[in-house]
Amino acid sequence: MLSKNQIKLVRSLELKKNRKKEGLFVAEGPKVVGDLLKAGYHARMLFSTTERPDATLITDDELHKLSFLQHPQEVVAVFEIPQTSNINLQTSNLSLALDGIQDPGNLGTIIRIADWFGICAIYCSLDTADVYNPKVVQATMGSIAHVPIIYTDLHELLSHADCPIYGTLLDGNDIYQQELSPKGIIVMGNEGNGISAPIRKLITHKLLIPNFNPNSTTAESLNVAIATAITCSEFRRR
Repeated sequence: MLSKNQIKLVRSLELKKNRKKEGLFVAEGPKVVGDLLKAGYHARMLFSTTERPDATLITDDELHKLSFLQHPQEVVAVFEIPQTSNINLQTSNLSLALDGIQDPGNLGTIIRIADWFGICAIYCSLDTADVYNPKVVQATMGSIAHVPIIYTDLHELLSHADCPIYGTLLDGNDIYQQELSPKGIIVMGNEGNGISAPIRKLITHKLLIPNFNPNSTTAESLNVAIATAITCSEFRRR
């Protein structure tokens, strides 16, 4: 049986201020919830429309009251937000730096891409969308459990990076013609404005994903998640 207080708490976690206050976030669906549990995330509450030993049994109607999805997926869980440990920049592999990514769907997809291509960590600027937004968590499809995601002063972090810093820019060099290192940081910028000026100054290797249809009058730029996938794929292909 679901209480009004439980519904109220779960629904309140749609807002960042409440997630921060409570130290909690919501995940939905057997895949996402299962991956988080396997990764050691602590579930404060777990609800399911099917019987399972670790969950409170609820009805389909109650699931709809809890869920943020148009089509709820059997399981809703409230997890504790893990405490961020000391930030150690990973320079022995490839990592991503996100400069002002705003769209939750883009952020979630980028996390999935990072997981797929074995990116060791994602460093997010403080104005990047909150990774614990329910839309972001859902868009990761469980990859949030597999990739370390750290929010930090990106300029400060990159200023002390002793490795190549790559960035996709319109004045960059053709990514398919450039030598790419298996180690370094790949910076991806804001959906509308790209990489900010202060961060741009720190980039040591400017890359361009070329447009193979120069006569196109509609495709001015790529979606940032798609650009991230292309860039990571090219690094891993070498």
